[in-house]
Amino acid sequence: MRRAGRLGAGVLAAGLTLWAPAAFAASCAPGTALLTTAEGRAIPVTVEIADDAAERAQGLMGRRTLPPGHGMLFVYETPRPASFWMKDTLIPLDMLFFDAAGRLRHVHPQATPLDLTPISGAAPGDPDPDRLLVLELGGGEAARLGLGPGAVLTHPAVPQAGAAAPCR
Repeated sequence: MRRAGRLGAGVLAAGLTLWAPAAFAASCAPGTALLTTAEGRAIPVTVEIADDAAERAQGLMGRRTLPPGHGMLFVYETPRPASFWMKDTLIPLDMLFFDAAGRLRHVHPQATPLDLTPISGAAPGDPDPDRLLVLELGGGEAARLGLGPGAVLTHPAVPQAGAAAPCR
């Protein structure tokens, strides 16, 4: 009897794990981004949205912590070359740069706090440097989560008609 109970619990846990990304995609909430790695692993991230000039200018300046699984999603009106800096930013950040389809095109890992050096949203030689969205995570999070070019962002800020992973 106990074995059957454990088996049932295991099947339930596996079912919930498989169901969670689908449930997220169905709701596609603004406060949560779903990142899907090139290998197909789904990673939910709680996000704050910076979608106007003042919010984007402030970003994560002055923050002393950024918990794992949390970040800030910068949303632009149209795709454009993106460049960031770390002025008044007190914690190291990973910057993930996405095109208009929500495809991760470039990762800048471990940006140095307080550094004024421009950080480009495109790798050298990228034929399409325009970016629509930038996700900032705590320094080292992208590597820890296995996020690199080829990952895809599902979020309502990605134009749904051309989204690589649209909301459902």
